[in-house]
Amino acid sequence: MRVLVTGIAGFVGGHLADFLRTQRPEVQVFGLLRPHGSPLELPARVFPVEADLEDSAAVEAAFDVVHPDRIIHLAAQSSVHRSWEDPAGTLRTNVLGLLNMLEAVRRRALAPRILVIGSAEEYGLVEPKEIPLAETAPLRPNSPYAVSKVSQSYLALQYALSHQMAIIRTRTFHHTGPGRGEIFAESSFARQIAEIELGRRPPLIEVGNLEAIRDFSDVRDVVRAYWALLDRGEPGEVYNVCSGRSLRIRDLLDRLIALAEVDVEIRVDGSRLRPADIPALVGDPRKLQQATGYAQKIELAETLADLLRYWRERLGAGRLVLPPVSR
Repeated sequence: MRVLVTGIAGFVGGHLADFLRTQRPEVQVFGLLRPHGSPLELPARVFPVEADLEDSAAVEAAFDVVHPDRIIHLAAQSSVHRSWEDPAGTLRTNVLGLLNMLEAVRRRALAPRILVIGSAEEYGLVEPKEIPLAETAPLRPNSPYAVSKVSQSYLALQYALSHQMAIIRTRTFHHTGPGRGEIFAESSFARQIAEIELGRRPPLIEVGNLEAIRDFSDVRDVVRAYWALLDRGEPGEVYNVCSGRSLRIRDLLDRLIALAEVDVEIRVDGSRLRPADIPALVGDPRKLQQATGYAQKIELAETLADLLRYWRERLGAGRLVLPPVSR
């Protein structure tokens, strides 16, 4: 089986490559990378294919090389904060990139199963009575990023309906773990704690909105859910990938501070606040569970400990080496 992963060099892409290497060693993994943007080290046993998804000719050329049986479309501009700074770039990357890929598949009459990764941000400003959010909840996107993901999702649905492509969509809620980018709140907290422990900053953690309520999963569970959906998800359908459990950002920060080896002070930094924030995003995972039998394996305590350890080792000892999670 040949699997093409866009965004292979990103946070989720690396964990997905690790999952496939250890749990599906028979799979050939091809990673789509921007030209001249490859990391120094790709995940083991990943074959690189260079193409900028915004360049339709380059995408066409890539599909002349790889005729995949499955595609996992992870590539995206994934920061809500950055989308306010560059809404046009966010829309180009997230919508035009997917369009170019789907057109390359259509023109070659290929028939891969395709997983298009969406976001819980698509739900936008939800009513308290709607929580936990089912896939039937209305979409009220309230950031350029959320609009781009709604557009991406409906573009994928249109190709599934019009061209009978086997496309499955997700609305993935917050997920984290070792390697998470520091533009995301929980990873920023962990990095600041590690810097304080190393004496590189005063004992002060700068934060944004701590009252938001979110639904967190471990990224290593999330990539298992993605593979399960490729196995058993229904084409044309959309699935929440979530835990169904709510957690205030303040409580998440408290858990990280409890793991710290120093005392810290907390200060709100106005630059970390979004122009519009969503008070609560908590999903209902039952549709995913019923379709795939998926169940989370990694508790949040382990996730946060691994995230903090990642930053301690990256900042203090260079290259990160994490032992595998045994289950």
